[in-house]
Amino acid sequence: MKFFIFPFLLLLGAEVSAAPHGDELYARHCSSCHGVKGDGGVGVPIALPSFLNSVSDTYLKKTIRSGRPGRIMPAFKELSDAQVDAIVSHVRSWSQKPAPVEDNTVVKGDIKNGKRLYDHHCAQCHGNDGEGGKGTGVTFSRKRELPVIAPALNNSGFLAAASDVMLRNTITYGREGTPMTSMLVAGMSEQDIDDVVAYIRSFESTANKLQKTLDDTDAESPVITAISPYNMEETLENLKQAITDQNFTLIRTEYLERGLVKAGTENKKQVILHFCNFKFLFKALAIDPRVGMFLPCRVTLIEKDGVVTLSAINPKRLAKLFNNHELNTYCDEMYDVYNTLLEDATL
Repeated sequence: MKFFIFPFLLLLGAEVSAAPHGDELYARHCSSCHGVKGDGGVGVPIALPSFLNSVSDTYLKKTIRSGRPGRIMPAFKELSDAQVDAIVSHVRSWSQKPAPVEDNTVVKGDIKNGKRLYDHHCAQCHGNDGEGGKGTGVTFSRKRELPVIAPALNNSGFLAAASDVMLRNTITYGREGTPMTSMLVAGMSEQDIDDVVAYIRSFESTANKLQKTLDDTDAESPVITAISPYNMEETLENLKQAITDQNFTLIRTEYLERGLVKAGTENKKQVILHFCNFKFLFKALAIDPRVGMFLPCRVTLIEKDGVVTLSAINPKRLAKLFNNHELNTYCDEMYDVYNTLLEDATL
């Protein structure tokens, strides 16, 4: 009997030891934005006592699950419940106090008066329509203007995670260590604060529309392509001319296999052009430095069986991946540019 029990206990021990480690999961999925110790970076600092002592574990779990559509925080739907719980436990370990108990009491208020108060006290930081502060936080090239960027309040992920009571407490007491001050101290009455909560909750209809717009980008192909009626040399010259006509600077032309094979043995029928409009680039970098991963622009030409295909990344699909609604205008503009270039090169 002991012979059979001992292996079973070993297996049980292996299962226990395989439980998720919150510190490792946090380091892998969260630290690059929120900092190794939660002190912030591209993402907001989450180790602030005024934050951790005011949000429930449920709020943290919902935030990890749903993210903030259209903002920087992605949704981590692929994580198991045990993994999410482990990350929350690790984050909670930075606080000396127990997690607040979730209170789902619905706050009643006058939406009309709440809007008036919001416009006067809140819009300067959170945006006229609750769209939140601009920017992504500390970057390699510039410092954040404020220690915490005001969150988007008209966001489906935020509204799904935040209870009315949490909103009321945040407005009432503020967040020490951030620009968010106590509105009670600023002169609002308790009823005024309830009115503002009711107004913020009314953003849900706007948030749902934004969510639908973001969901629609899932249908976008990740690549824009075009077939050229010309040979490689003619297509290449047409594309270079189109790039110049669109006020872009041609940076370099190289073989796709450059650096991957011995110099001189590259496939001459696979070419990539690098080009840029630097004014456009600097504006996009100021909004989100991660665009440096796909800018300057590139178009790839591949000739196979006598047919030349041109391809470029689809900026509209990237807008979804980068989860930053401020980039949408630039991604739409870049989408139009790519299509114009491919059309001009293949007419």
